[in-house]
Amino acid sequence: MKKGLLTILTIASFGIGAALAQVPKGDVFKGKLFAPNIIMEQQDALHLTKQQFTGIRAAVIEVQSGVAEHEWDMREAYQALMLELDQSPIDETEVLKHADIALSAENQVKKNQMTMLIRIKNLLNAEQIDYLESLVAEK
Repeated sequence: MKKGLLTILTIASFGIGAALAQVPKGDVFKGKLFAPNIIMEQQDALHLTKQQFTGIRAAVIEVQSGVAEHEWDMREAYQALMLELDQSPIDETEVLKHADIALSAENQVKKNQMTMLIRIKNLLNAEQIDYLESLVAEK
C-alpha cells in the first residue's frame, strides 16, 4: 500500500520539481521558531516563568489533541485512496478526492504545529529568544 503511494508521490514530484527548487532545503525555520522539546531541555538556562511554562504546556497539549483527529482522517483517506489505486481502470476522480482529503488533513496538522510554534515563541522574552538562536547557530 505504501509502495503505491510512494510511486504516485514520486511521479507527482517530477512535475513540481522546478517549483520546489525555490524552496530552501532542511529546517526552513531554523533559528526563527523553536520546538517545545528544545525549550524544555533548556528551561533552567532560559529561566522560564511559571506563566511561560504553563503557556507552552497548553500550546503543546492543544496541538496534540488536534493532530490526533487529523491523523485519523489522513489515515482513512490514504487507505481509501490505496483501495482505489487497486482498481482497473483507476477512477481518477475518486483517487483525487481521497488525495485531497488526506492532503487537507496533513496541511491542517502542519498549520496547527506552526500555530503552536508561533504561540510558544510569543511567550518568550528577547533574552530567551537570543539564547535559543545562539544554540541553533552553534549547530
